[in-house]
Amino acid sequence: MKKIKMTKTAKNNFITYLIVLVVYIAVQILLATGNISSLMKGLLVPLCIYVMLAVSLNLTVGILGELSLGHAGFMCVGAFASAFFSKCTDGAMPDGLRFFIALLIGAAVAGVFGILIGIPVLRLKGDYLAIVTLAFGEIIKNLVNVLYIGKDKNGFHFSMKDSISLHLGEEGQVIVNGAQGITGTPHDANFTIGIILIFISLIVILNLINSRDGRAIMSIRDNRIAAESIGINITKYKLMAFSISASIAGVAGVLYAHNLSTLTALPKNFGYNMSIMILVFVVLGGIGNIRGSIISAVILTLLPELLRGLSDYRMLIYAIVLIAMMLFNWSPKAIEWKERLREKYFSKHFSKKKEVK
Repeated sequence: MKKIKMTKTAKNNFITYLIVLVVYIAVQILLATGNISSLMKGLLVPLCIYVMLAVSLNLTVGILGELSLGHAGFMCVGAFASAFFSKCTDGAMPDGLRFFIALLIGAAVAGVFGILIGIPVLRLKGDYLAIVTLAFGEIIKNLVNVLYIGKDKNGFHFSMKDSISLHLGEEGQVIVNGAQGITGTPHDANFTIGIILIFISLIVILNLINSRDGRAIMSIRDNRIAAESIGINITKYKLMAFSISASIAGVAGVLYAHNLSTLTALPKNFGYNMSIMILVFVVLGGIGNIRGSIISAVILTLLPELLRGLSDYRMLIYAIVLIAMMLFNWSPKAIEWKERLREKYFSKHFSKKKEVK
């Protein structure tokens, strides 16, 4: 008889995947039986978007240990790059293939911006890094709002003045119309695709965290001088974590862009409030706790809508829940209790005996 045990890391990862799968199955059952309102149906894709943004930012804040407030900027880059591609190729290729390529474009463009921003920015620390990344997000949003791109038989036309200055032909079409954004993006996003992208994001992030590269990234977070003294390339691993985080945010932006008929770079969509809200998901779920980021993103997204009927007390209850979640995740007694509960109920269920012939 040989006793085979799952490691603690494998158990935690398995539980995280299982939670996402169970929620997906439960939602599909509720949809099939007609027990979900139209309002809740409209929140399913945004839930997937916020979960992806939360777990990707946790890679930067929790695993790398750097405070970034420019996540909405990477989301904006991925959203507009993919929407531009989809708008230009609508009808020229199968919908599934077009959306798949749009996902790759959104991830690639956001990742490139992550590298370009990360090279100078990651030399900064603490508040300075937060301020610079926040400025990046605002710059991206404002640049998109003054960008005009059109297309006719002569090719693409660019302007930063207005759509008239594009001088398009009679058959020309304005694709990016400044502050009015991109209209008519194909509606390719749905809840199932969102869940698949969450799984892919979790696989990438959790495997990175538990790999040799992930241990190097966490060693930089814990003690940069000690990590550098044993030959760890600080710049390489910081850029790796930052660019992967930006790429996943870009994929979330693709999902966001293809869930709307009109994509605009408004402050409520891609402004600093969005970046701060994503950071709130990370902090309340537990810095470095990927599963906690998922749970907090879902709860804090659903809660305002569930409490909408209590108009007078909605924000009061929301604030109380925020405080309760903070105490539950960060109180030493609560952490100790959760550890005991995890060991009691999960340690014996993920071990099994296997006969070796």
